[in-house]
This record gives sequence, C-alpha cells and structure tokens, in this order.
Amino acid sequence: MGLLDILLGRTKPVAPDLDRLFALPSAAVTLQAAAGFTPTGHGAVCFATVEGAAFEQTHREVQALLDADADRNGPPVELHRDEFGYSWLVSRRTPDQLPQLVNDLHAVNSSMEVNGFGPQLLCSLAGFQDPEGRRLALVYLYKRGTFYPFAPLPGTGERRDNPLELRVKAALADDLRIEQDLSRWFPVWGAPGL
Repeated sequence: MGLLDILLGRTKPVAPDLDRLFALPSAAVTLQAAAGFTPTGHGAVCFATVEGAAFEQTHREVQALLDADADRNGPPVELHRDEFGYSWLVSRRTPDQLPQLVNDLHAVNSSMEVNGFGPQLLCSLAGFQDPEGRRLALVYLYKRGTFYPFAPLPGTGERRDNPLELRVKAALADDLRIEQDLSRWFPVWGAPGL
C-alpha cells in the first residue's frame, strides 16, 4: 500500500487464512454454553459455479481425498447448485465429528485454491441447531477471513433472527474473528449444509 492508497482510503484486502476454520470446534463449545446450539455435522463450501475438465478433476481429487476416511456419515462430498447460480460442495458427518467436518471444509477450500479456483471461493459454513430446532450457521467469508452467524427463522419466507445473530456475535468474539461490517453478513437462504 502506498501513500496514494492511504490518502484515497483504499485498503489492502485481507488474505484468506483457511487455518481460521480450525477455531470452529472450540467456538462450538462456547456456542453451546452461551446459546444451547450444537453441531449438526453438516457443512458446505460455496463458490461461483465453475465448468470444465479442470474443475471436474479437482472435484474428483476432493472426493478421493475425503473418500479415504471411512468414518463418515454418507458420501464424501456432494455437489449442489442453488437457484442463484452458485455451487456448494457439501460434507456430512455425525454431530460429534465437528473437527473432522472442519478438516473436510479445509481440504475442499485448499484443493480448490491450489488448483487455481481461489478467486471463485465465496464462503464456508458449519451448521448448528438448538433443542427447539432453530438452525444457525457459522459462515466463514473466504475473501475477508472472518466469520458471521446466520440464523434463518423457521417457517416460510426469508426472515432472519437478528437478535440471535447479535447474541452469537457477542458470545464468540473471543473465539472467532467476527466480521464487524454487518452489511457483509450475507443471507445464505436454502444453503445445503444448513
């Protein structure tokens, strides 16, 4: 960053730090104590849809890597495309396997990054649920290196539980690097893995 960038108010983008995903298991302990949410065992990586042989090869590599782990709940990783044109690689584990789920998410992100698809990566999420059935995702913004909570309200319609999201933000402030710009807390309606 040069003097001109400082004067014009430009900031240097934060470099992605995928190792921050490894803070999720300890944050889950805090989340359970503070709000009663426990892991569902489901998580996903979202990226701008990519076509072609290079992506298909990367997808096969990720599946082979995660297939080696026989202690999993379902297929290694499933590819879904949503109604907005984004793709999701979804991993499913048992609820007590959050560290393994985080390893899956890290492996998917790393494989895509190494194979040149880093610019298409958008976010990763891990799903949580409380005893009342409310859902919550802790979303990692790849390009910002930060997390935020997303809590859709049950029922029809696209509404969020903003008070819950703010309580989770406050509870996890010491565990995760929380995105402070609330306008970047993008809704992930109908996200697989949530």
